[in-house]
Amino acid sequence: MSSHTLTEQLAEVLQQHGWMLATAESCTGGMIAASCTDLSGSSNWFERGFVTYSNEAKHDMLGVDSALIAEHGAVSEAVAQAMTLGAMRRSHAQVTLAVTGVAGPTGGTADKPVGTVWFAWATPSDAGPTLGAETAWVKTELMHFSGDRATVREAAAQHALKTLLDLLEQH
Repeated sequence: MSSHTLTEQLAEVLQQHGWMLATAESCTGGMIAASCTDLSGSSNWFERGFVTYSNEAKHDMLGVDSALIAEHGAVSEAVAQAMTLGAMRRSHAQVTLAVTGVAGPTGGTADKPVGTVWFAWATPSDAGPTLGAETAWVKTELMHFSGDRATVREAAAQHALKTLLDLLEQH
């Protein structure tokens, strides 16, 4: 499924709920936000995008604890979760997603080879829509994508959108 089709379906589901989306992106560098804003009328459901490529940006823009990054690394479940909750706290969105990974060709390690990407999605809990992430429901996932930098980034963006759509359709 193309990212355009995915974003159209995502737009429909978000609007049905009356929810806004915010993104927190590292390795995808704003690709997800761009695919959302490629659609006319996206201001009805897309609230903002944070491109937090550096550790300092994750801390400054999303409130990710620097100690968390130092302990787990920027490409980790803990940081992805902190990014998505930070996006929720620092926006007016009810739904957020975060992506942090190693797109390559450099930067990989034995523990986190090129293609390693952590995702986190936050949606309103069963208690109802919330702002500020106090009762948000969060899902995290680790994926490993193969290919060059462009392929890893595109696969990560697609996966983030597809999984969010699946989560919202189950909501």
